[in-house]
Formats: sequence, structure tokens, C-alpha cells
Amino acid sequence: MAIEVIATGRAIPPRLLTNDELAKDVDTNDEWIRSHTGIGARHVAASEVAASDLAAEAARNALAMMIGVDADSGAAADAAIAEAALSLDVIIVATATPDHLVIPSTACLVQNKLGAWRASAMDISAGCTGFIYGLETAAGLLSVRGGNRRRVLLIGAETLTRFVDWSDRSTCVLFGDGAGAVIVEKTDAPQEGAGKRGLLRSILRADGAGSVHLVCRRGAGRSPFMPGEVVEKSPYIEMNGQAVYNFAVKVITETIPEIAAMEGISLDDVARIIPHQANARIIQAATKRLKLPEDKFFLNIQNYANTSAASIPIALDELNRGGKLSKGDILITMGFGGGLTYGANLLVW
Repeated sequence: MAIEVIATGRAIPPRLLTNDELAKDVDTNDEWIRSHTGIGARHVAASEVAASDLAAEAARNALAMMIGVDADSGAAADAAIAEAALSLDVIIVATATPDHLVIPSTACLVQNKLGAWRASAMDISAGCTGFIYGLETAAGLLSVRGGNRRRVLLIGAETLTRFVDWSDRSTCVLFGDGAGAVIVEKTDAPQEGAGKRGLLRSILRADGAGSVHLVCRRGAGRSPFMPGEVVEKSPYIEMNGQAVYNFAVKVITETIPEIAAMEGISLDDVARIIPHQANARIIQAATKRLKLPEDKFFLNIQNYANTSAASIPIALDELNRGGKLSKGDILITMGFGGGLTYGANLLVW
């Protein structure tokens, strides 16, 4: 029995905010943003679009791939996708920007949008590592004896541009909106020995002492808005950039060799490392420490900026639809972010 990713999808808001456009309102410029982050643009969701909307769109695209139809090809495709949604046993949404503060979960909203009435639904809050945690959670749910589960829809979805201080140039340039989805299935392929496939192992870790370095303070139980209070700014992300940078480089350079060694493989055998897309400089520093070629790491941050839990599944879908993943490729996905959390998955495509 193997736990395999059988389909991918993504949803990107059409509104593109370039560095030059951003520089009209913030004291920055394209050269500074690119040289410090590798970001050229980010996508911004329309005011009426929330994380569940992007998540449902990404999910429909993944379901369409699974059954071999074009998601935009009309009523017949819509009916086939709706039927496919009924085959889902679990829906997991990894997000730091849910539709609602307390309840309901964003996953329940996605379940309703898809009509996936047979599926359970839950959210994972692990910041930018949410997809990594989610993939291992999906594998665990599919592996439980007597669970009779076969198929999990795992989505990373974010509307981070709603939670930035647009007057703070050190953070507002970093984030974008989007969603990525994968369908994870329990198959008859081997998980051990020759020809093994699917998710082989994961590393899931956290360093809660670093939680102060990446935080959104206002509006929840620790610091609620009070009756009559005049709020000048919506809740926004605060980040100690240097501390997060140091943390990210450290955990990447420790975790990637560790997970490969746990499986007894060389990093030379890994076709692609797909990291969370937070800052190109983080990846460049890690590649130097690991003595790996930069092209082993897939980067698309220049087009999307940091989409938190959505960044890895967006990257997977881009690679998959672009024909850049082959059956049997060994992949490592690596996440790090708010919590502070970090982790990695090792899988055979």
C-alpha cells in the first residue's frame, strides 16, 4: 500500500500587483524588492474572495485532473467534478488566513462548495508549514486500520494580503494570495522495496519559543478588540525578518539531509527539492551550505511572492502541469514558518 499524490490543482487571483505598482504607494522600488527577496509580483484576491473560494477553485482543478476533464469546459465537466467530489473521504485545508476567526473551519466551507457530502473536514494551522503537516496527516488518516478511507483532498489556501500593514515596506512586499490542492490516495503500489512509490516519510517539528518572531497579535483571544475601541488598522502580520531568516536557513540545511539519510538515499538522487517560497535569499543561502546546485530547488516566488501554506502545492501543480515531474522522481518538500514550525516530506512521484 502506498500513499500517492494522484492529481494537483491551483487557483491564482487574476489581479497582479507588480513591484513597480506597489512602489507608487510604498517607499520601495523593484530593484530593492528583487535583490532582497527575489519577488517580482504578487496576486491579490478581490475583496469578495476569501480563502475558501480559492481553495474550492484549486480543488475543482485537482478533481478535474483526476478524472481527465477540463475544469472550464461546461456543464458536463461540472457534473463530472461534482460526482468526483463525492469520492472524497477527508478534506484538509491548511491556512493561516481562514474565512472566519473561530468557527466554522474553512474546510467545512470548502466541503459545502464542492458538495463533498461524504467527506469529513478540518483545518490545519501550522503557518507556512501547513502543507507539510497536512500531507503527513492525510497519510495517517489513510493508513488507519478499519478507517475505510481511500482519498483525501489536501489544500493550502491563503489571502495574506488582507493581513499585511501596507505602510510597512519590510513586510507588505513579501506576501501574496493563492491556493494549491493535491488529491492523496491509498493505492496498491508498493511503499517499500523496488518500485516503491508515494509518501515515504515526513519530519514534522516546531520551535514555539520563536513564535514572537512571526505573529498577528490583534483580534483573537490574547488581544481581542474591545467594545468601543477605535481600531486604526486591521490585524496584520508582524515579523522579525532577521530571526526568521536565520531560523529558515538553519532548519533547511539540517532537515533536508536528515530526511534523505533516514531513507538511505543521497541528495544526488533527489530530482527536485520544493521549498516553501518565502524568500529567494533563504534558498540561495541554504544551497551554498548544502553544496547543492540552485536548480535542484524549484523557485517560483518571483511570480507569486509568499503564499504561506499554498506555496508548495502551487509549485507542485506548476511543475506537474508543466510536464516537469516524471513517474519515479524522488522529491523533497520543505516548509518553515509561523509557529515557528518546520518540516519536510520525502516522496516518490
